[in-house]
Amino acid sequence: MAFNDLLKDLQDSAGAQAAGIRRGYGGPPARTMSVRSGPARLRCASLLKPLYAWVAADHVGDADRWRRHAEPAVVLSSNADTLSLWLSIGPRVLLDDLYRRTGVRWAQPGGDPSRFGSVEVSAEEVAAAYTVFAQAAAAGDPVAATVLAWMRQVAGEQTFGAREALGSPEAGVKCGWYGAPDETCLRTHAVAVLPRGGTRATVVVAMTALPYTGERDRESYHARIAQGLPVESVHEGLAGPLLRGLMSTTLAELGHKPR
Repeated sequence: MAFNDLLKDLQDSAGAQAAGIRRGYGGPPARTMSVRSGPARLRCASLLKPLYAWVAADHVGDADRWRRHAEPAVVLSSNADTLSLWLSIGPRVLLDDLYRRTGVRWAQPGGDPSRFGSVEVSAEEVAAAYTVFAQAAAAGDPVAATVLAWMRQVAGEQTFGAREALGSPEAGVKCGWYGAPDETCLRTHAVAVLPRGGTRATVVVAMTALPYTGERDRESYHARIAQGLPVESVHEGLAGPLLRGLMSTTLAELGHKPR
């Protein structure tokens, strides 16, 4: 499906982005692509948790403590464990270290720096950072390799069918989903790191911010959040097809060939 077909019916208040990068020594020429409809930047929710886990390892003296928080942050998308790393190390330290390693600079969230999910990003930036991370894992960085292995364990509703849409059952996947009380949209995002062999990397990112279908739906959603109930099915119903369409179309544009 073409991007125009995917984006033509978006409401004026909606946002959607996709980006992809394919590069690496010994492969075809590097290729990048991106598309955007709506705001230039979106809150990323859980999309950056594996990157936070990656850089946090150097700042936690106790490897067991790092793993105790980093693994559930990636595999289960645990907000509590992510927040533990975010606050104990400090958001500025984590974001500065990500910039040093990847060349991608993200700002601390305004107002309340403890809200790690309020960092605003573009799909192009996320793809660029994850490509550096993926190539580091392939080149022998043990922490990056461990975190990428955890991304391959993400399962069930947390993947929003990304692996199936991309035809890559071994892909490392991380998704984010949330809609804050002060927002009129639900945010659903996904990143996939596809295996290519050697130090080659293919990364695909899709990000959406879609309006609630009605005021009652918004109230019901926040009631579920308050009760600690899962809301992935809500995001799947609203954004799942678009998210998968953006990812699969991006992959096709990159000319990725399965191993």
